[in-house]
Amino acid sequence: MDDKLDAIFSALADPTRRAILGRLANGKATVAELADPFELSQPAISKHLKVLEQAGLIRSGREANSRPRVLEPAALKTVAAWIADYRRFWDQSFDRLDDYLSKVQGYEND
Repeated sequence: MDDKLDAIFSALADPTRRAILGRLANGKATVAELADPFELSQPAISKHLKVLEQAGLIRSGREANSRPRVLEPAALKTVAAWIADYRRFWDQSFDRLDDYLSKVQGYEND
């Protein structure tokens, strides 16, 4: 699990790859379509796609003469579950802080 999360977070660390994922959230796209908004060569975009594929964030499809890329939501669910565990920690911490501040404020009003 940790290796998978490391690969996902490493892939998400790059703004170009995040932009590619944002584009794929709207539907499948070819390498040329994904490269279009960037001032990068097609081989450079292909390297970004390889990182995203290895992290499990996207996959290659097959259509006639092209291999469009598609978003794989399962990897993002893995990240969301990991973050949810920490959210519970922070929610509990904030609840304890809120309780403490309520007590302190109650003492000041006495």
